[in-house]
Amino acid sequence: MALRDSITLTGLRVRAHHGVFDFERENGQDFVIDATVWLDTAAAAEGDALGETVHYGELAIALADAVTRDPVDLIETLAERLARVALGFAAADVVRITVHKPDAPIPLPFEDVAVQITRARS
Repeated sequence: MALRDSITLTGLRVRAHHGVFDFERENGQDFVIDATVWLDTAAAAEGDALGETVHYGELAIALADAVTRDPVDLIETLAERLARVALGFAAADVVRITVHKPDAPIPLPFEDVAVQITRARS
């Protein structure tokens, strides 16, 4: 990837009902989303123009809305959904999405489990 500008949103916490197990679907749990969007911010900076960049408030709302829709079994599937949402912003060229599942049903002590994907506009 060539040197690019980026906008990073870290630690977006959303309660949703994803998971393989029935109790995950019934009770829900927190998911934590990190998103990095690579883009060219030169035009936005030069003209002080919000329309030339990715509005990180709108990005956060769009990602949170996508997390709460249509439960899926895998956080891999959720990450793909979120990458498509982030790439829907006109200025976004490449996105990296990390979906953390800090309360995953793992029967051992752990800090975090996450899936990270990187996708580019086709």
